[in-house]
Amino acid sequence: MDNPGLSRDVADIENILALNPKIKPFASLVPSVETKKIKKHWKRNGDKNCQMTSSLKAAMEPLKFNRWGLPEVDTRTMRSSLEWVFCGGDIAGVAETTVESVNDGKTAAWYLHQYIQGSHGSIVSSEPKLPKFYTPIDMVDISVEMCGLKFPNPFGLASAPPTTTSAMIRRGFEAGWGFALTKTFSLDKDIVTNVSPRIVRGTTSGHMYGPGQGSFLNIELISEKTAAYWCQSVTELKADFPNHILIASIMCSYNESDWTELARMAAAAGADALELNLSCPHGMGERGMGLACGQDPELVRNICRWVRAAVTIPFFAKLTPNVTSIVAIAKAAYEGQADGVTATNTVSGLMGVRSDGSAWPSIGKEQKTTYGGMSGNAIRPIALKAVSAIARALPGFPILATGGIDSADAALQFLQCGASVLQICSSVQNQDFTVVDDYITGLKTLLYLKSIDGLKGWDGQSPPTIRHQVGKPVPKVETVVDQHLPNFGPFMKEREKKLAEFKKADDLLDETYQPQPQRPPNAPARPIPAIRAIIAAAIDRIGTYGDLDNKQQVVAMIDEEMCINCGKCYMTCNDSGYQAIVFDPVTHLPKVNQDCTGCTLCLSVCPIIDCITMVPRKTPYIPKRGVALGADANRRLAIAHSQDF
Repeated sequence: MDNPGLSRDVADIENILALNPKIKPFASLVPSVETKKIKKHWKRNGDKNCQMTSSLKAAMEPLKFNRWGLPEVDTRTMRSSLEWVFCGGDIAGVAETTVESVNDGKTAAWYLHQYIQGSHGSIVSSEPKLPKFYTPIDMVDISVEMCGLKFPNPFGLASAPPTTTSAMIRRGFEAGWGFALTKTFSLDKDIVTNVSPRIVRGTTSGHMYGPGQGSFLNIELISEKTAAYWCQSVTELKADFPNHILIASIMCSYNESDWTELARMAAAAGADALELNLSCPHGMGERGMGLACGQDPELVRNICRWVRAAVTIPFFAKLTPNVTSIVAIAKAAYEGQADGVTATNTVSGLMGVRSDGSAWPSIGKEQKTTYGGMSGNAIRPIALKAVSAIARALPGFPILATGGIDSADAALQFLQCGASVLQICSSVQNQDFTVVDDYITGLKTLLYLKSIDGLKGWDGQSPPTIRHQVGKPVPKVETVVDQHLPNFGPFMKEREKKLAEFKKADDLLDETYQPQPQRPPNAPARPIPAIRAIIAAAIDRIGTYGDLDNKQQVVAMIDEEMCINCGKCYMTCNDSGYQAIVFDPVTHLPKVNQDCTGCTLCLSVCPIIDCITMVPRKTPYIPKRGVALGADANRRLAIAHSQDF
């Protein structure tokens, strides 16, 4: 190759990335004596005299001691004058803080391990590599197979800014991502040049700044790099990461020869699969590419047929949500013999306009803008609908989900809605590549918990909410005094007084207050489910409105012990609901009356989790029609009858 290192960062970028956090499968160690070199402003404790007694020294013979009465220690390995004795903590005379003492203990443990293994002929790395905290959860297998491709885990980098260069994909693989897509590339005749600024924070979460954005809007086009660059990069990356899946994202106009040429070029480079970008919502549609192809089922069907005739590797059509029916587009891809689809691309929109009439991003002195693509958590409901709708219409058809996946919990939702693997972009833009470590550990945990009995009421990793007041457990006051006392003002003082009197009279040594004598750990009661077992698990519960039973009604129930008396439930029910909550003007305790229709608005705006719950309605639900059914017809009949006379 002319440039054998396209997929590696150049030296200047390596220097920039030197402090970038990296997830390692082990914990590295630096002796405290080394860390002290950068602590210029720390004062060292001058008193190192351990005041050892002669009998203590005699018991530690033949160790050698320094002038402070401490054992002589090699501060790099924490080894004493005897090769089989290692020191850590205060006795070593190196650490000045508890953290450093623990660190020196770990250092001593490593070199003790090295000494013991070496004495039995085992070879141990010269670099300290303590294993990370390890549990059975780490053994959970989250690999998944799709279209004959084995993914180490279902988390991949979407064709987006995180895969701008192949060197970034390399770092993504090193961080733990199971697969990646290249930034979408085209033939040289369709090459693009981006504008700037082009990727901006969303306004869907209000005036929130910094990481953790709920959405982004971008007007970025496809890759500015050539097809030759990406094909060479694919070859390099597959040579170095043969067990990771690399998908080439390509785009052409509605031209059979172009799609055939580019698809064959990417396949010949060694890509595991192709993604056909038929959905970029801005810029490319004006060129007859992206969205211009992806909104017409006939064009999608034909493009897929062309690519199927050109290559034998799997390929997936990337769908746009900017259509009336994404299922119709997915069916067209299926009929065109695509191996699967990606759902969805960004949602076309305008994020906001300033008070002077200019939008953001605005380009140049003229401050012009265009409609961009919105991504992130704000489009998750759209993406979940798209994935589940396609899974319902085409059972078993592979789906690569993307759109608002920012946690293991969100990942599980998409898998249960029918996705096989998951593409991620916005959460990396919010943070960096290392987020995948949380996603992998979190998904393993969620699968592990599914194998355990005794977790009734849990939602994923969240246990049932214990009754509390501002985070602190509280007794049910009406069991102590025969009245309801809210948690504010003079009522709170009376409440505290009553509880104090109750506790003073109560026997706190009674058995009811004693801890459980044995707390056996929760062990799996059944096999831990594989990823394949949970794919589309939620589909049977998603259907049409006509499938819903309007006989099974619920009403709101408010826990007065958890209520903070803010009145938000009362306000929203009054002005957006059914006036079914009465707010006591003295105690500020809300009460739900018989007018409750179970709309759930109050629960949605309540600031205290599980203070309001929805419980089955005990009486038949009779809607208030305003005017009785048939009354208008009877009135018109009476008027007509009177006119006859």
